[in-house]
Amino acid sequence: MALFAIADLHLSIGENKKMDKFSGWEHYEQRIHDNWQAIVKPGDTVVIAGDISWAMKLGDTLPDFTFLHELPGRKLLMKGNHDYWWATKKKMDDWLEANGLNSFQ
Repeated sequence: MALFAIADLHLSIGENKKMDKFSGWEHYEQRIHDNWQAIVKPGDTVVIAGDISWAMKLGDTLPDFTFLHELPGRKLLMKGNHDYWWATKKKMDDWLEANGLNSFQ
C-alpha cells in the first residue's frame, strides 16, 4: 500500500476549458490516466489536493469525477481555490454517494 499526492488537475472533460492550450499541458488528461494506471495500485491512496475541475457547478463535475473514479486507488479530496463548485464537505459527500463515486473520501 502506497500514498501518492497530486494537485492542480484542472480537468475539463465535461467543459470546454482545456488546459492543453498551454505549453506542457498537451494531452494532459491522457497522460494523467496513463501515468496513474502505471503507478497506482488498487490498495493505494491518492490525495488530490485541490483544483480538480474547471466546472462552475457541482453537477457539471460529473465527467471529471467519473474519470478519476475509474482510476485505481482510494482518493482523498481537498478543496482548491479554483474548485468553485465545492460548497461544503457534507454536500460533496452526499453528491459523491448519490453518484456512486465511492472511491472518494
